[in-house]
Amino acid sequence: MRQNQIIEAVLAREEVMRYLQGGEGETSNEAAERVHGYLDELRTTQRYHMYRALQHPLYPILRKIKRQQENIEIVQNAVRKSRVIYASNHKSHTDYLTQPLVLDDNKIRPPVIAAGINLFGGALGLIHKHVTGAIPIRRDLRDPAYLATMKAYVAEVLKRHDLFLYLEGGRSYSGELKPLKTGLLHAAAQARREDVVVIPVAIAYDLVLEDFVLARQRVKRYQRPFAREVAEMIRYAVGYQSRAIVNFGTPIPLNAYDPDGRRSMVDLKRRIKTAIGTLYKVVPTALVAAAMRPSIEKSELEDRIDRLIEVLKSSEANLDAQTGREALASATELMQTRGIIVVEKQKYRVRERTVLRYYARTIEHLLKDRGKSYLTH
Repeated sequence: MRQNQIIEAVLAREEVMRYLQGGEGETSNEAAERVHGYLDELRTTQRYHMYRALQHPLYPILRKIKRQQENIEIVQNAVRKSRVIYASNHKSHTDYLTQPLVLDDNKIRPPVIAAGINLFGGALGLIHKHVTGAIPIRRDLRDPAYLATMKAYVAEVLKRHDLFLYLEGGRSYSGELKPLKTGLLHAAAQARREDVVVIPVAIAYDLVLEDFVLARQRVKRYQRPFAREVAEMIRYAVGYQSRAIVNFGTPIPLNAYDPDGRRSMVDLKRRIKTAIGTLYKVVPTALVAAAMRPSIEKSELEDRIDRLIEVLKSSEANLDAQTGREALASATELMQTRGIIVVEKQKYRVRERTVLRYYARTIEHLLKDRGKSYLTH
């Protein structure tokens, strides 16, 4: 019944009704069929009691990722009085598992996730569509009718659910924090609700499950079948262990920004990206990767990490290690087991340069305009 109400509300919105009337060689029946087709695709149902039960079959992957959170009390306070939009960076397909479970661990109501339509094939697609309540988004479709329908649907869903958005539009293949896209955020702002806040979210991993796959591509040239990506993830899950550190930032009132003002939305986008960049946990693997050289003595590497940490402190970075020695103690075994570096006595050598650079770029946004490049490998 609730989904029917959402569909009826979408069809009654002025921006959607314009396309239902047809035009430019298209009859009203053809236009209505197209809009209803998009709505059928967007339509989603969240059965949260079943979603929580999915933790058990997913345990083989989840047990490899230790979940940690920072500033969770911000979310606990926000959900008591506001509708919440979570605006997160996007590192891995495991984000969709880890971040909602961090909320669930702390008994916070579940959001509806907006995810790329490539995730909706096969059995996993049915789970997303009918259990987790994820909304399939065609990021590259420029049909005005689709954009109007999708934005209207998101605005109506926001009246009933919190939303979880990945504003980079997809995973970062290079490792760096990508430019944010405002389409979904603009749709949410058009709902013009007084009680909506945006909570910036940053997720960081010691090791990203798909690191070798992403690093070797670096730039997403085409959308590969999701089944193939899952197979690759399973392959690289052998011996994989990592932390997922999810940090929540200060809520940003959405009604302070005008959805009809381009400059206003650009200001919101910049504010969110800056917040995500500052919240992002600088883990030891990133420090080692950024300071590493093709071949380097342990003592010199510690010194380089110490200097890097001082630079990061001036950027108010969220540091997980305070010294080079601490960073090496935490990261060496992880990176050596993963096959990224080789350690022989007191000498560190690079084994997988593209993967090492992937991790170095995860903190590049904190080092820009510092007058020195730390990518020396």
